[in-house]
Amino acid sequence: MLKAGGENWQERIILAGFGGQGIVLMGKLIAYAALLEHRCVTCLPSYGPQMRGGTANCMVTISTDRIGSPYVTDPTSLIAMNLPSLDFFEPQVEPGGCIIVNSSLVPRETKRRDILAGSVEATRIAEELGDDRVANMVALGAFVKLRPVVSVNSLIHALPKALSTRKKQMLSLDEKAVRRGAE
Repeated sequence: MLKAGGENWQERIILAGFGGQGIVLMGKLIAYAALLEHRCVTCLPSYGPQMRGGTANCMVTISTDRIGSPYVTDPTSLIAMNLPSLDFFEPQVEPGGCIIVNSSLVPRETKRRDILAGSVEATRIAEELGDDRVANMVALGAFVKLRPVVSVNSLIHALPKALSTRKKQMLSLDEKAVRRGAE
């Protein structure tokens, strides 16, 4: 969140889940949205050994000033799309940070009481929209509503840049999913 008076500000986000959940796309999208808002950004994807079903996470840092390293060891925010991701990264989030979980796949709430916590039934909402592949967009919309590090409109405007050519047909549905998550 941008501090009043032009102070330096930095948000360090870990987006995590299973391979195939669009974790890296989430990271790219929020990074592009931050660039549209003239912020400094780094985005560092990481995959487990399997492409689908393995682990995936993406570290995104958004700042008003230069960023020293793309590697995030002390996140200020976490978006956990599955239970193993919440279990692993929850203790690392700084006090006063933010955790949002995909409650469709995560059967518990966060244990932390020193953070801003939220949940969204991202997979269920994506299924309602007609395609469970947009659960990542639902979660991202909910995240920026809870922790406005970028605006929903910037996410929408960044979609064409973040989507690969073969996924451009998903543009309209992804936009609906982001907006629905923000609701």
